[in-house]
Amino acid sequence: MRNTIDASKLDLNETIVNIRRVAKTVKGGRNMRFSVTIVVGDHEGHVGVGLGKAQEIPEAVRKATEDAKKNLIYVPTVGTTIPHKIVGVFGAGRVLIMPAAAGTGVIAGSSVRTVLESAGIQDVRAKSIGSNNTGNMAYATIEGLKSLMTVEQVSKLRGKTKEEILG
Repeated sequence: MRNTIDASKLDLNETIVNIRRVAKTVKGGRNMRFSVTIVVGDHEGHVGVGLGKAQEIPEAVRKATEDAKKNLIYVPTVGTTIPHKIVGVFGAGRVLIMPAAAGTGVIAGSSVRTVLESAGIQDVRAKSIGSNNTGNMAYATIEGLKSLMTVEQVSKLRGKTKEEILG
């Protein structure tokens, strides 16, 4: 069982990644709805992405925010960057996330930048490969960040010291 993060204890900021008007054609004509993707984060390692759909934008935003708070993850960092290079995959979207030297800043495009900044990562490079759908890019970034591990976590898993792992 995955240990969930309590969103009520965190000071989360919401950022809207994209708002789309979607239509479903039914017998009486077109049914218009709004689809909203939101990123929530506390700039201290906690980040989540959510999707909400409704007939009005404010309701869709509320639903997306709730969804994002349910799917919060913690991102391990080494100083101001990530521990190692990783590829996040979601659907046809692939995101390559690479650590960078201090002072580099966040070099990433579209929703990938939003997710990384909300997580509180200050020095990182990212490249989107494949799909450029903003929703899939955000989710692919989350998938990549989810699978990050620090040297301490790896050494504990393998039952070795940090020095043995680093070589």
